[in-house]
Amino acid sequence: MIKHFLRLQWKQYFRSSYWQKNLALNILLVFFALYFIVVFLALGFGLLPILKKVYPDQDPFEVVNGFIFFWIIADLMIRFFLQKLPVMSVKPLLTLPVKRSTVVHYVLGKSAFSFFNFLPLFAIVPFGIMLGVEGYGAVLVLTWMFTMILIVLIINFLNFIIEAFSAETELSFLPLIAVVGTLYALDYFNVVSMTTLVGDGIIGIANHPILILIPLAILLACYAFNFKILKDKLFLDSSLKSKVTEVKAADLSWTKRFGDIAPFMQLDLKLIWRNKRTKSMVFIMVIGLLYGLFFYPQPMYRDMVWLFPFIGIFVTGIFLINFGQFIPAWDSGYYKMLMSQNIKYEQYLRSKFILMVLSVVIMFVLSIPYVYFGWKILVAHFAAAIYNIGVNSHVILYGGSFNRKKIDLNQRAAFNYQGTGAVQWIIGLPLMILPMLIFALVNWLAGFESGVATLILLGIAGIVLHKKVMKMITQRYLDAKYKMIDAFSQDS
Repeated sequence: MIKHFLRLQWKQYFRSSYWQKNLALNILLVFFALYFIVVFLALGFGLLPILKKVYPDQDPFEVVNGFIFFWIIADLMIRFFLQKLPVMSVKPLLTLPVKRSTVVHYVLGKSAFSFFNFLPLFAIVPFGIMLGVEGYGAVLVLTWMFTMILIVLIINFLNFIIEAFSAETELSFLPLIAVVGTLYALDYFNVVSMTTLVGDGIIGIANHPILILIPLAILLACYAFNFKILKDKLFLDSSLKSKVTEVKAADLSWTKRFGDIAPFMQLDLKLIWRNKRTKSMVFIMVIGLLYGLFFYPQPMYRDMVWLFPFIGIFVTGIFLINFGQFIPAWDSGYYKMLMSQNIKYEQYLRSKFILMVLSVVIMFVLSIPYVYFGWKILVAHFAAAIYNIGVNSHVILYGGSFNRKKIDLNQRAAFNYQGTGAVQWIIGLPLMILPMLIFALVNWLAGFESGVATLILLGIAGIVLHKKVMKMITQRYLDAKYKMIDAFSQDS
């Protein structure tokens, strides 16, 4: 039966109408995968000599195990944002004499063959080989490697457990923050030294192979818990059950001052707040607002003024980038119905534009406290905001006319590549890199003030030419209208 499932999955992938359209993106992802494989291989073979040089008085094997706790936390966070449970179209199978347990075992078993589980092996195996070359016992090395593989699989299934709880809460990041924050706090405040506990535990298992039954038991417990969660949800009528909740109506009367585009703005605001993926995007705005704190407090970045506009573009344009790059795919679920109405496409696009402009203004105002780190940062953020309004808003609207992928609004936003095509990767260059290069060049030739003035002038030029640019963008959307209708009607 598992073999049959694999054959169905293979046919579904290559017979999909999106396979050829995704080919360029898939090739790009393969290059990324090869890059990380090379990096992990280099890390695996080079880690032991590096540790011997950095920690000459300590056993490198003990040093590595002392850092595994931090690797577990980092891996768990990366998986939460990037890894999704592999799924298959199970509803047709539920009408057939196929055991639900077989379907669940297939889905969970398939997750074990994820790239996220194979990638650490390119560091674990070479490092184990280097340990053997250095004279460490074969039994110790093999036991350690097998223990690390079990830890990788435990993280794999633990991630899905956290995601299951995330799906049940409005704040999708809360379970992850609770788990990772608690573990890190225990170690940071010396309540429980997690680094020592994990490190000594792994060394103990390596020295006494019988203890490997402990991580094996934890792995089986995580698998069993995932099995129970999935099996309980695997019913044909599960999607028909409706959850009765109290309706919370927001006061959107303030949008009426925008005239004929007010209805579209109200629909967008309701869409943002009522759907999981768009709602998660609001919390990403908070992360974007705090982005500067990764750089500005560090003395080494104080003199890198060419970096200020890049940070300003990101901080003030975080909503513009996240929301704008998927226009009009946000409405893909009812795009055909929307295009059959007697509405002006220009009004539809202008409502998106106004929403993005408002977000830029709000994010700039909220970022004013960054002036604490220097007046140049505030000026750079102001220039970035003007550039976002006048240039990037138009660039991202134009790029949206090439969107051909439907979006599932029930999935979270953070690092979610569902609905992402080559357009989203290409458009990042003019959005983020181009203004930084322009500023860096002018700053190098004529100084900081001239660089800021250049970005402001480019933004003002875009604002002045807004109506002409919007007519061109609207025409581009009208030309691609039926292609988008056809693409959004397909099931990816």
